[in-house]
Amino acid sequence: MTSVPTTTSPALSRLPSLTGLRWIAAMLVFGYHAGTMRIVAQPDAKAVVDWLFTLGLSGVQFFFILSGFVLVWSARDGDRRRDFWRRRLAKIYPNHVFTWAAALLVMWWFADPVVPRAALENLFLVQAWDPTPGYFYSINNVSWSLSCELFFYLCLPLVLPAIRRAHSGLLWAVVVAVPLVILALWPGQQLLPEGTNWWFTQVFPLVRSTEFWLGVAAAELLRRGHWRGPGLPLASLLFVAVWVVAHWIPAEMWAALLSVAYILVIPAAARADVQGRWSPWRHRTLIWLGEVSFAFYLVHVLVMMTVLRLTGHWGVGLPGWSGPLAVLGFLVVNLALAAALHRWVETPMMRRLAPRRRTPPVPAAPGDAAPGGGAGSGGAALPGPRGSAAGGRDGRPVEYAGPRDPH
Repeated sequence: MTSVPTTTSPALSRLPSLTGLRWIAAMLVFGYHAGTMRIVAQPDAKAVVDWLFTLGLSGVQFFFILSGFVLVWSARDGDRRRDFWRRRLAKIYPNHVFTWAAALLVMWWFADPVVPRAALENLFLVQAWDPTPGYFYSINNVSWSLSCELFFYLCLPLVLPAIRRAHSGLLWAVVVAVPLVILALWPGQQLLPEGTNWWFTQVFPLVRSTEFWLGVAAAELLRRGHWRGPGLPLASLLFVAVWVVAHWIPAEMWAALLSVAYILVIPAAARADVQGRWSPWRHRTLIWLGEVSFAFYLVHVLVMMTVLRLTGHWGVGLPGWSGPLAVLGFLVVNLALAAALHRWVETPMMRRLAPRRRTPPVPAAPGDAAPGGGAGSGGAALPGPRGSAAGGRDGRPVEYAGPRDPH
Protein backbone atom coordinates (compact mmCIF):
# COMPACT_ATOMS: atom_id res chain seq x y z
CA MET A 1 0.00 0.00 0.00
CA THR A 2 1.34 3.42 -0.99
CA SER A 3 0.48 6.38 1.15
CA VAL A 4 -1.09 9.41 -0.48
CA PRO A 5 0.20 12.69 0.90
CA THR A 6 -2.33 14.98 2.50
CA THR A 7 -2.08 18.50 1.14
CA THR A 8 -4.12 21.55 0.39
CA SER A 9 -2.14 22.27 -2.78
CA PRO A 10 -4.41 23.42 -5.62
CA ALA A 11 -2.45 21.19 -7.98
CA LEU A 12 -3.59 18.10 -6.10
CA SER A 13 -7.14 19.23 -5.41
CA ARG A 14 -7.77 19.60 -9.15
CA LEU A 15 -6.91 16.00 -10.07
CA PRO A 16 -6.63 16.67 -13.83
CA SER A 17 -7.06 13.00 -14.77
CA LEU A 18 -10.54 13.06 -13.24
CA THR A 19 -11.34 16.13 -15.32
CA GLY A 20 -10.35 14.12 -18.38
CA LEU A 21 -12.47 11.19 -17.25
CA ARG A 22 -15.50 13.49 -17.15
CA TRP A 23 -15.24 13.81 -20.93
CA ILE A 24 -15.23 10.02 -21.28
CA ALA A 25 -18.43 9.88 -19.23
CA ALA A 26 -19.98 12.62 -21.38
CA MET A 27 -19.12 10.72 -24.54
CA LEU A 28 -20.76 7.58 -23.19
CA VAL A 29 -23.99 9.50 -22.63
CA PHE A 30 -23.72 11.22 -26.03
CA GLY A 31 -23.27 7.90 -27.81
CA TYR A 32 -26.18 6.36 -25.92
CA HIS A 33 -28.51 9.19 -26.92
CA ALA A 34 -27.28 9.13 -30.53
CA GLY A 35 -28.31 5.48 -30.57
CA THR A 36 -31.67 5.85 -28.85
CA MET A 37 -32.59 8.74 -31.17
CA ARG A 38 -31.95 6.36 -34.09
CA ILE A 39 -29.92 8.94 -35.99
CA VAL A 40 -28.11 6.16 -37.82
CA ALA A 41 -30.51 4.16 -40.01
CA GLN A 42 -27.98 2.17 -42.07
CA PRO A 43 -28.15 -1.35 -40.53
CA ASP A 44 -24.43 -2.14 -40.32
CA ALA A 45 -23.50 1.26 -38.93
CA LYS A 46 -26.44 1.18 -36.53
CA ALA A 47 -25.29 -2.20 -35.22
CA VAL A 48 -21.86 -0.74 -34.44
CA VAL A 49 -23.34 2.27 -32.64
CA ASP A 50 -25.69 0.05 -30.66
CA TRP A 51 -22.87 -2.29 -29.62
CA LEU A 52 -20.54 0.50 -28.60
CA PHE A 53 -23.02 2.63 -26.70
CA THR A 54 -25.77 0.36 -25.39
CA LEU A 55 -24.14 0.71 -21.97
CA GLY A 56 -23.71 4.46 -22.37
CA LEU A 57 -26.61 5.13 -20.05
CA SER A 58 -24.18 4.31 -17.25
CA GLY A 59 -22.24 7.46 -18.11
CA VAL A 60 -24.50 9.26 -15.63
CA GLN A 61 -23.54 6.65 -13.04
CA PHE A 62 -19.92 7.49 -13.83
CA PHE A 63 -20.70 11.19 -13.25
CA PHE A 64 -22.35 10.50 -9.89
CA ILE A 65 -19.48 8.37 -8.56
CA LEU A 66 -16.95 10.89 -9.84
CA SER A 67 -18.85 13.74 -8.22
CA GLY A 68 -18.78 12.14 -4.78
CA PHE A 69 -15.11 11.32 -5.13
CA VAL A 70 -14.00 14.78 -6.26
CA LEU A 71 -15.98 16.73 -3.68
CA VAL A 72 -14.67 14.68 -0.76
CA TRP A 73 -11.10 14.59 -2.01
CA SER A 74 -10.99 18.37 -2.46
CA ALA A 75 -12.68 19.15 0.87
CA ARG A 76 -10.53 21.43 3.02
CA ASP A 77 -10.51 23.38 6.23
CA GLY A 78 -11.72 26.95 6.07
CA ASP A 79 -15.10 26.83 4.38
CA ARG A 80 -18.65 26.90 5.69
CA ARG A 81 -21.62 24.82 4.65
CA ARG A 82 -23.46 27.73 3.15
CA ASP A 83 -20.38 28.60 1.11
CA PHE A 84 -20.28 25.06 -0.26
CA TRP A 85 -23.95 25.17 -1.19
CA ARG A 86 -23.57 28.58 -2.79
CA ARG A 87 -20.54 27.40 -4.77
CA ARG A 88 -22.37 24.34 -6.06
CA LEU A 89 -25.38 26.41 -7.12
CA ALA A 90 -23.07 28.86 -8.87
CA LYS A 91 -21.60 25.91 -10.75
CA ILE A 92 -24.77 24.27 -12.04
CA TYR A 93 -27.55 26.84 -12.01
CA PRO A 94 -26.49 29.40 -14.67
CA ASN A 95 -26.05 26.72 -17.35
CA HIS A 96 -29.24 25.04 -16.22
CA VAL A 97 -31.36 28.20 -16.41
CA PHE A 98 -29.91 29.06 -19.82
CA THR A 99 -30.68 25.63 -21.32
CA TRP A 100 -34.07 25.51 -19.56
CA ALA A 101 -35.02 28.78 -21.27
CA ALA A 102 -33.64 27.53 -24.60
CA ALA A 103 -35.72 24.35 -24.31
CA LEU A 104 -38.86 26.37 -23.63
CA LEU A 105 -38.11 28.48 -26.71
CA VAL A 106 -37.80 25.33 -28.82
CA MET A 107 -41.08 24.03 -27.43
CA TRP A 108 -42.75 27.33 -28.29
CA TRP A 109 -41.34 27.14 -31.85
CA PHE A 110 -42.79 23.66 -32.37
CA ALA A 111 -46.04 24.56 -30.57
CA ASP A 112 -45.42 21.84 -27.98
CA PRO A 113 -47.64 22.01 -24.91
CA VAL A 114 -45.91 23.18 -21.72
CA VAL A 115 -47.21 21.91 -18.39
CA PRO A 116 -46.56 24.71 -15.85
CA ARG A 117 -46.01 22.30 -12.97
CA ALA A 118 -43.43 20.31 -14.94
CA ALA A 119 -41.69 23.50 -16.09
CA LEU A 120 -41.45 24.84 -12.54
CA GLU A 121 -40.24 21.50 -11.16
CA ASN A 122 -37.55 21.47 -13.83
CA LEU A 123 -36.53 25.07 -13.17
CA PHE A 124 -36.06 24.45 -9.44
CA LEU A 125 -34.49 21.02 -10.03
CA VAL A 126 -36.96 18.97 -8.05
CA GLN A 127 -38.37 17.00 -11.00
CA ALA A 128 -36.47 13.80 -10.14
CA TRP A 129 -38.64 13.45 -7.02
CA ASP A 130 -41.84 13.33 -9.10
CA PRO A 131 -42.63 9.86 -10.51
CA THR A 132 -45.35 11.22 -12.81
CA PRO A 133 -44.53 9.95 -16.32
CA GLY A 134 -43.08 12.75 -18.43
CA TYR A 135 -42.40 15.08 -15.53
CA PHE A 136 -38.94 13.92 -14.48
CA TYR A 137 -37.76 14.14 -18.11
CA SER A 138 -39.53 17.43 -18.76
CA ILE A 139 -38.21 20.53 -20.61
CA ASN A 140 -34.45 19.86 -20.99
CA ASN A 141 -34.74 16.21 -20.10
CA VAL A 142 -31.09 15.61 -19.14
CA SER A 143 -31.45 18.04 -16.22
CA TRP A 144 -33.04 15.26 -14.15
CA SER A 145 -29.49 14.32 -13.14
CA LEU A 146 -28.94 17.87 -11.81
CA SER A 147 -31.99 17.33 -9.62
CA CYS A 148 -30.19 14.33 -8.13
CA GLU A 149 -26.90 16.21 -7.83
CA LEU A 150 -28.61 19.05 -5.98
CA PHE A 151 -29.82 16.53 -3.40
CA PHE A 152 -26.29 15.12 -3.08
CA TYR A 153 -24.89 18.62 -2.57
CA LEU A 154 -27.43 19.31 0.15
CA CYS A 155 -26.49 16.15 2.04
CA LEU A 156 -22.70 16.12 1.74
CA PRO A 157 -21.76 18.96 4.14
CA LEU A 158 -24.10 17.49 6.74
CA VAL A 159 -22.58 14.01 6.47
CA LEU A 160 -18.91 14.76 5.78
CA PRO A 161 -17.88 15.27 9.44
CA ALA A 162 -19.15 11.75 10.17
CA ILE A 163 -17.34 10.44 7.08
CA ARG A 164 -14.11 11.95 8.38
CA ARG A 165 -14.55 10.18 11.73
CA ALA A 166 -15.76 6.86 10.30
CA HIS A 167 -13.62 3.77 10.67
CA SER A 168 -12.00 2.68 7.41
CA GLY A 169 -13.72 -0.69 7.75
CA LEU A 170 -17.09 1.04 7.53
CA LEU A 171 -15.99 2.91 4.41
CA TRP A 172 -14.89 -0.35 2.84
CA ALA A 173 -18.29 -1.81 3.70
CA VAL A 174 -19.88 1.00 1.68
CA VAL A 175 -17.59 0.31 -1.29
CA VAL A 176 -18.50 -3.38 -1.26
CA ALA A 177 -22.20 -2.94 -0.46
CA VAL A 178 -23.16 -0.35 -3.09
CA PRO A 179 -22.66 -2.60 -6.16
CA LEU A 180 -24.64 -5.32 -4.36
CA VAL A 181 -27.44 -2.87 -3.59
CA ILE A 182 -27.50 -1.77 -7.23
CA LEU A 183 -27.71 -5.42 -8.27
CA ALA A 184 -30.58 -6.06 -5.84
CA LEU A 185 -32.59 -3.13 -7.21
CA TRP A 186 -33.46 -4.91 -10.43
CA PRO A 187 -35.44 -7.81 -8.90
CA GLY A 188 -36.60 -5.49 -6.12
CA GLN A 189 -38.28 -3.10 -8.54
CA GLN A 190 -40.83 -5.77 -9.37
CA LEU A 191 -42.43 -5.03 -5.99
CA LEU A 192 -43.19 -1.45 -7.06
CA PRO A 193 -46.45 -0.25 -8.60
CA GLU A 194 -46.59 -0.60 -12.38
CA GLY A 195 -45.17 2.43 -14.17
CA THR A 196 -42.78 3.55 -11.42
CA ASN A 197 -40.06 0.92 -11.97
CA TRP A 198 -37.90 2.98 -14.31
CA TRP A 199 -38.26 6.12 -12.23
CA PHE A 200 -37.30 4.29 -9.03
CA THR A 201 -34.16 2.60 -10.35
CA GLN A 202 -32.95 5.23 -12.82
CA VAL A 203 -34.13 8.63 -11.53
CA PHE A 204 -35.13 8.64 -7.85
CA PRO A 205 -32.46 10.72 -6.01
CA LEU A 206 -32.37 8.51 -2.91
CA VAL A 207 -31.59 5.45 -5.01
CA ARG A 208 -29.09 7.23 -7.27
CA SER A 209 -27.31 8.66 -4.22
CA THR A 210 -25.84 5.21 -3.56
CA GLU A 211 -23.45 5.84 -6.46
CA PHE A 212 -22.49 9.23 -5.05
CA TRP A 213 -21.71 7.72 -1.63
CA LEU A 214 -19.63 5.03 -3.34
CA GLY A 215 -17.39 7.80 -4.67
CA VAL A 216 -17.40 9.52 -1.26
CA ALA A 217 -16.20 6.40 0.55
CA ALA A 218 -13.47 5.67 -2.01
CA ALA A 219 -12.16 9.25 -1.84
CA GLU A 220 -11.94 9.19 1.94
CA LEU A 221 -10.10 5.86 1.86
CA LEU A 222 -7.61 7.17 -0.68
CA ARG A 223 -7.19 10.39 1.30
CA ARG A 224 -6.19 8.32 4.33
CA GLY A 225 -3.86 6.13 2.29
CA HIS A 226 -6.09 3.10 2.94
CA TRP A 227 -7.33 2.51 -0.60
CA ARG A 228 -6.28 -0.90 -1.93
CA GLY A 229 -6.86 -1.05 -5.64
CA PRO A 230 -4.99 -1.63 -8.89
CA GLY A 231 -2.79 0.99 -10.50
CA LEU A 232 -4.08 3.07 -13.37
CA PRO A 233 -2.86 0.86 -16.27
CA LEU A 234 -4.51 -2.25 -14.83
CA ALA A 235 -7.62 -0.36 -13.71
CA SER A 236 -8.03 1.12 -17.20
CA LEU A 237 -7.60 -2.33 -18.76
CA LEU A 238 -10.20 -3.76 -16.39
CA PHE A 239 -12.54 -0.89 -17.26
CA VAL A 240 -12.32 -1.71 -20.98
CA ALA A 241 -12.63 -5.45 -20.30
CA VAL A 242 -15.76 -4.98 -18.19
CA TRP A 243 -17.28 -2.76 -20.89
CA VAL A 244 -16.75 -5.52 -23.48
CA VAL A 245 -17.73 -8.48 -21.30
CA ALA A 246 -20.91 -6.75 -20.12
CA HIS A 247 -22.45 -7.27 -23.57
CA TRP A 248 -22.64 -10.99 -22.85
CA ILE A 249 -24.20 -10.87 -19.40
CA PRO A 250 -27.83 -10.17 -18.42
CA ALA A 251 -28.78 -6.49 -18.66
CA GLU A 252 -29.92 -6.38 -15.04
CA MET A 253 -26.28 -6.89 -13.97
CA TRP A 254 -24.80 -4.08 -16.08
CA ALA A 255 -25.13 -1.23 -13.60
CA ALA A 256 -23.61 -3.20 -10.72
CA LEU A 257 -20.71 -4.48 -12.81
CA LEU A 258 -19.94 -1.08 -14.29
CA SER A 259 -20.01 0.57 -10.85
CA VAL A 260 -17.15 -1.77 -9.92
CA ALA A 261 -15.22 -0.78 -13.05
CA TYR A 262 -15.73 2.92 -12.36
CA ILE A 263 -14.72 2.72 -8.72
CA LEU A 264 -11.48 1.01 -9.72
CA VAL A 265 -10.43 3.49 -12.40
CA ILE A 266 -11.38 6.74 -10.57
CA PRO A 267 -9.16 6.29 -7.45
CA ALA A 268 -6.40 4.87 -9.66
CA ALA A 269 -6.44 8.00 -11.83
CA ALA A 270 -6.48 10.24 -8.75
CA ARG A 271 -3.56 8.39 -7.20
CA ALA A 272 -1.59 8.69 -10.45
CA ASP A 273 -2.09 12.47 -10.33
CA VAL A 274 -1.04 12.75 -6.70
CA GLN A 275 2.05 10.59 -7.16
CA GLY A 276 3.02 12.20 -10.47
CA ARG A 277 2.72 8.98 -12.46
CA TRP A 278 1.75 8.69 -16.11
CA SER A 279 -1.95 9.04 -16.92
CA PRO A 280 -3.59 8.96 -20.36
CA TRP A 281 -6.46 11.05 -18.95
CA ARG A 282 -4.21 14.02 -18.13
CA HIS A 283 -3.60 15.24 -21.68
CA ARG A 284 -4.21 18.98 -22.08
CA THR A 285 -6.90 18.54 -24.75
CA LEU A 286 -8.73 15.93 -22.67
CA ILE A 287 -8.65 18.21 -19.64
CA TRP A 288 -10.19 21.06 -21.66
CA LEU A 289 -12.86 18.71 -22.95
CA GLY A 290 -13.58 17.67 -19.38
CA GLU A 291 -13.96 21.30 -18.34
CA VAL A 292 -16.66 21.90 -20.98
CA SER A 293 -18.31 18.50 -20.47
CA PHE A 294 -20.99 19.84 -18.11
CA ALA A 295 -22.15 22.35 -20.72
CA PHE A 296 -21.88 19.65 -23.41
CA TYR A 297 -24.08 17.33 -21.38
CA LEU A 298 -26.77 19.99 -20.97
CA VAL A 299 -26.97 20.98 -24.66
CA HIS A 300 -26.45 17.76 -26.59
CA VAL A 301 -29.93 16.21 -26.48
CA LEU A 302 -31.69 19.54 -27.01
CA VAL A 303 -29.56 20.30 -30.08
CA MET A 304 -29.89 16.86 -31.68
CA MET A 305 -33.62 16.67 -31.07
CA THR A 306 -34.22 20.17 -32.45
CA VAL A 307 -32.23 19.59 -35.64
CA LEU A 308 -33.79 16.18 -36.29
CA ARG A 309 -37.27 17.65 -35.90
CA LEU A 310 -36.49 20.57 -38.18
CA THR A 311 -35.12 18.28 -40.91
CA GLY A 312 -37.90 15.69 -40.61
CA HIS A 313 -35.55 12.90 -39.49
CA TRP A 314 -36.82 12.63 -35.91
CA GLY A 315 -37.46 8.96 -35.13
CA VAL A 316 -36.54 7.69 -38.60
CA GLY A 317 -32.83 8.45 -38.85
CA LEU A 318 -30.69 9.35 -41.84
CA PRO A 319 -30.11 6.86 -44.67
CA GLY A 320 -26.76 5.45 -45.72
CA TRP A 321 -23.59 6.89 -44.32
CA SER A 322 -25.19 10.29 -43.77
CA GLY A 323 -26.26 8.95 -40.36
CA PRO A 324 -22.73 8.44 -38.98
CA LEU A 325 -21.68 11.75 -40.54
CA ALA A 326 -24.61 13.44 -38.81
CA VAL A 327 -23.49 12.00 -35.46
CA LEU A 328 -20.00 13.42 -36.01
CA GLY A 329 -21.54 16.74 -37.02
CA PHE A 330 -23.65 16.78 -33.87
CA LEU A 331 -20.52 16.09 -31.83
CA VAL A 332 -18.72 19.09 -33.35
CA VAL A 333 -21.72 21.45 -33.11
CA ASN A 334 -22.48 20.46 -29.52
CA LEU A 335 -18.84 20.87 -28.57
CA ALA A 336 -18.74 24.36 -30.08
CA LEU A 337 -21.93 25.36 -28.27
CA ALA A 338 -20.64 23.85 -25.03
CA ALA A 339 -17.39 25.79 -25.32
CA ALA A 340 -19.35 29.02 -25.81
CA LEU A 341 -21.66 28.24 -22.89
CA HIS A 342 -18.68 27.42 -20.68
CA ARG A 343 -16.83 30.56 -21.73
CA TRP A 344 -19.66 33.10 -21.69
CA VAL A 345 -22.10 31.76 -19.08
CA GLU A 346 -20.64 29.14 -16.75
CA THR A 347 -17.23 30.67 -16.02
CA PRO A 348 -18.21 34.34 -15.55
CA MET A 349 -21.30 33.45 -13.50
CA MET A 350 -19.26 31.22 -11.22
CA ARG A 351 -16.85 34.08 -10.63
CA ARG A 352 -19.71 36.43 -9.91
CA LEU A 353 -21.89 34.17 -7.75
CA ALA A 354 -19.48 31.88 -5.91
CA PRO A 355 -18.19 33.10 -2.53
CA ARG A 356 -14.53 33.92 -2.07
CA ARG A 357 -12.50 31.13 -0.60
CA ARG A 358 -11.65 31.34 3.08
CA THR A 359 -8.05 30.33 3.77
CA PRO A 360 -7.30 31.13 7.40
CA PRO A 361 -3.72 30.46 8.58
CA VAL A 362 -3.15 27.28 10.52
CA PRO A 363 -1.50 27.99 13.88
CA ALA A 364 1.43 25.73 14.72
CA ALA A 365 0.84 23.41 17.64
CA PRO A 366 3.34 23.42 20.51
CA GLY A 367 6.20 21.07 19.78
CA ASP A 368 5.74 21.03 16.01
CA ALA A 369 8.91 20.39 14.04
CA ALA A 370 10.51 23.34 12.31
CA PRO A 371 9.99 23.70 8.55
CA GLY A 372 12.25 21.46 6.55
CA GLY A 373 12.63 18.76 9.18
CA GLY A 374 10.79 16.56 11.65
CA ALA A 375 8.19 13.86 11.23
CA GLY A 376 6.19 15.51 8.46
CA SER A 377 9.01 16.41 6.11
CA GLY A 378 9.13 13.14 4.21
CA GLY A 379 5.49 13.26 3.03
CA ALA A 380 5.14 9.50 3.47
CA ALA A 381 3.11 9.24 6.68
CA LEU A 382 -0.44 8.01 6.48
CA PRO A 383 -2.57 11.14 6.09
CA GLY A 384 -5.20 12.16 8.58
CA PRO A 385 -7.96 14.70 8.01
CA ARG A 386 -6.63 17.90 6.53
CA GLY A 387 -5.61 20.52 9.05
CA SER A 388 -5.10 18.03 11.85
CA ALA A 389 -1.78 16.26 12.28
CA ALA A 390 -3.31 13.78 14.70
CA GLY A 391 -6.23 12.95 12.47
CA GLY A 392 -8.82 14.51 14.79
CA ARG A 393 -11.03 17.58 14.55
CA ASP A 394 -9.37 20.89 15.42
CA GLY A 395 -12.51 22.99 15.73
CA ARG A 396 -12.17 24.73 12.36
CA PRO A 397 -14.86 24.49 9.68
CA VAL A 398 -14.42 22.18 6.73
CA GLU A 399 -13.97 23.36 3.15
CA TYR A 400 -15.89 21.23 0.71
CA ALA A 401 -14.41 22.05 -2.68
CA GLY A 402 -10.99 22.94 -4.00
CA PRO A 403 -10.22 25.82 -6.36
CA ARG A 404 -11.33 25.07 -9.90
CA ASP A 405 -12.49 21.70 -8.68
CA PRO A 406 -12.91 19.31 -11.62
CA HIS A 407 -16.56 18.67 -10.92
